[in-house]
Amino acid sequence: MTIPFSPPFIDQNVLDEVTDSLKSGWITTGPKVKKLEELVSHYTKAPNTLCVNSATSGLMLALYWYGIKEGDEVIIPAYTYAATALAVLHVGGTPVMVDVEDDFNISLKAIENAITEKTKAIIPVDIAGWPCDYDDIIELLESKKNLFKPETENQQKLGRILCLADAAHSIGAKYKNKSTGVLCDLTVFSFHAVKNVTTAEGGAICINLPEPFDNQKEYAFLRCNALNGQTKDAFTKSKAGGWRYDIIYQGYKINMPDVLAAIGVAQMPSYFENVLPKRADIYEFYRSYFSNKDWALLPPYKSDTKESSCHLYALRINGASESQRDEIIDIISKNGVAVNVHFQPLPLLKIFKENGYNIKDVPNAFKNYKCEISLPIYPQLNDEQLNYIVETISNAVEEVL
Repeated sequence: MTIPFSPPFIDQNVLDEVTDSLKSGWITTGPKVKKLEELVSHYTKAPNTLCVNSATSGLMLALYWYGIKEGDEVIIPAYTYAATALAVLHVGGTPVMVDVEDDFNISLKAIENAITEKTKAIIPVDIAGWPCDYDDIIELLESKKNLFKPETENQQKLGRILCLADAAHSIGAKYKNKSTGVLCDLTVFSFHAVKNVTTAEGGAICINLPEPFDNQKEYAFLRCNALNGQTKDAFTKSKAGGWRYDIIYQGYKINMPDVLAAIGVAQMPSYFENVLPKRADIYEFYRSYFSNKDWALLPPYKSDTKESSCHLYALRINGASESQRDEIIDIISKNGVAVNVHFQPLPLLKIFKENGYNIKDVPNAFKNYKCEISLPIYPQLNDEQLNYIVETISNAVEEVL
């Protein structure tokens, strides 16, 4: 039996929506993108949503909006995908990497210890779809206002360190009965091919800024800056007599095209109604099976205040070394099951290692990583496949350990 790790969920609704976009004669940014933005806002309750060409671009644009520049520090977890740090570097800021807790998410104490007068933003990451402790983070940032040194109009308005959520994994997750998207100032989702909702490549920024910000006005600014700082998008320019435009900002070119947005437009309702519950069922199946194994450390799924989006099932093998974990993965792979590892802590990667980041500074991140295996979790999996997955993994672990 061969089981892939994370194929996209493409049903007839997706095919129909994409075909409709192609037949319309309009395939770049236009009505499908606007519809997807409306759907994201509908399901998350975010005041405004802007779709872009990737979550990485979304993080960059949000940091640019807040005025992050050379010399500014942005606190991020060491346990995340490289894009979280690269977005900071792209706008000239300095990533300050801190350790995580046993649930994979950023440590509140580590954030507190890392805040300096140079800190302008923090990017919590909802690893595997498990939301961070946003109320505690915002409360901490409020308590550190005396250290904050605003240098731009938006920094003056907010009056504290920006909380920018990297929610690449967590669309559909809940924290204190609220959806990711409205848990902090700005939230960035990913619609990459392996995500719960996909547009092949893409992302979205949910704008949830407190007063005195006007979220609609900030949406307009971000939208313009996602289109080279141009006052009209191509769809508007194509209308009769609508050719004239202006360039008013030094913007990016990171807009989402309609032909990709169409995939997300078709997937979004189905995701919340059918796909997310199915992912939760698979989570429960894995939890039920692996809870009987004394070597299994199970990922968080539900608590009194949180509910995961079930993006990844991040199983840890208690007592396994990094080399043993790799040997286990090799055996699993040879038996036809594709698994993965999420993530290599950033200080292990060449670009960061060569710039002075040290894995010894984030011991919990390494502890989580060295024994982690991400299992397949998507709605196309049937009972036969799920049973084969757990048996294959169990046999491999017990063979190695």
